[in-house]
Amino acid sequence: MNRGDSQPNTDRKTPMTVPDADELLERAGFDAEESVLTRRQAEVLVLRETGAAQADIAEELGTSRANVSSVEASARENVAKARETVAFAEVLAAPVRLTVEGGTDLYDVPNMVYSACDDADVKVNYTAPELMKLVGDAAGDAVHGRAVQRDITVTVTGDGDVRVRT
Repeated sequence: MNRGDSQPNTDRKTPMTVPDADELLERAGFDAEESVLTRRQAEVLVLRETGAAQADIAEELGTSRANVSSVEASARENVAKARETVAFAEVLAAPVRLTVEGGTDLYDVPNMVYSACDDADVKVNYTAPELMKLVGDAAGDAVHGRAVQRDITVTVTGDGDVRVRT
């Protein structure tokens, strides 16, 4: 079949209709002046989150799929850095901060947290079993079974939310 035929080309998939990135960014409240993302990074992320393929985004934005992949990777890295920055700031501002030393039994952690919170007049929003699970899960490989393998930092916000940093 030559290109002049009215039959569709079935050699490749039909590209997805890419949503309007500007509308999605506006609806999400994106502000390039206040964001750690560039406008292009935000465009790529918002389109990827709608399920658009990188190739379709590349066609829509007039660039290559490799460029879209690179922009997406940079955007996701910037988002991860922003999350880490927020977590760091929360640790600095938390009224309760304690170090759980390597070798501590995970079962002892709730009492350590409750005691530190009592001293700071902060109410914890977790029961002891919930607190052990939260700390164990958040600490990843810093906790194995009941044993804290290496020092971890546990903070509690003024609202009683617990954060764990390894």
